[in-house]
Amino acid sequence: MNAKETDGRDGRTGVAVVTGAGSGIGRAVTRELLRGGWSVVLAGRRAETLEETARAAGGETLLVPTDVSRPADVEALFAATVGRFGRLDLLFNNAGTSGPGGVPVEELPYEAWRYVVDTNLNGAFLCAQAAYRQMKGQTPQGGRIINNGSVSAHVPRPRSVAYTATKHALTGLTKSLALDGRPYRIAVGQIDIGNAATEMTERMRAGVPQANGEIAPEPVMDVADVARTVRHMAELPLEANVQFATVLATGMPYVGRG
Repeated sequence: MNAKETDGRDGRTGVAVVTGAGSGIGRAVTRELLRGGWSVVLAGRRAETLEETARAAGGETLLVPTDVSRPADVEALFAATVGRFGRLDLLFNNAGTSGPGGVPVEELPYEAWRYVVDTNLNGAFLCAQAAYRQMKGQTPQGGRIINNGSVSAHVPRPRSVAYTATKHALTGLTKSLALDGRPYRIAVGQIDIGNAATEMTERMRAGVPQANGEIAPEPVMDVADVARTVRHMAELPLEANVQFATVLATGMPYVGRG
């Protein structure tokens, strides 16, 4: 059964767009969705990393190099998706950047702040807006958006003001989209992830700053466990929604952080 035949009626498989698909969580989720029979559109800045993600996965894919902070890129991404598959059933809004870490608030350049905001918040909004428009207008109507938050949507790490601010804002975006999507069968949820083992979290094992000023190693978890959680959220019928899910390495200093 091809993507156009799995037209989203059962709310379980169909056509997915994954942003930030070239590495880390985006790569793991892409491969997990493909294993589940989804058709997946891979979006990311670098074509070569998208190709690496798709190469080992198999399944039906479309690769669209995309900078989510650029409205024209986002428009082209969703036009390509619908042009190829005819509809959209899932957006995993995953693209993001941590920005310069460990920089004191008073020394953070505005350009660095703006880069994080443009990627993490503005990019998530642009992609969600484009997905919303498509899901509202297609037949059958509806679909699902899953935003990649972070445990930093709840509590910050030291000297992470730009990243933390955008992740808190993403929670507000998720809530508003979930409310506004109800009449159109658009389900919106958020997964908040802590210390999944990816390139971004390599430093966790060596030691990272803690709230008390110490440097301490932190445990990490297999990114595949995150991917399976996203797939579970994605494959619920549209009458059910995981509004917020927190998936983290069991021993990380999240509960009691600070």
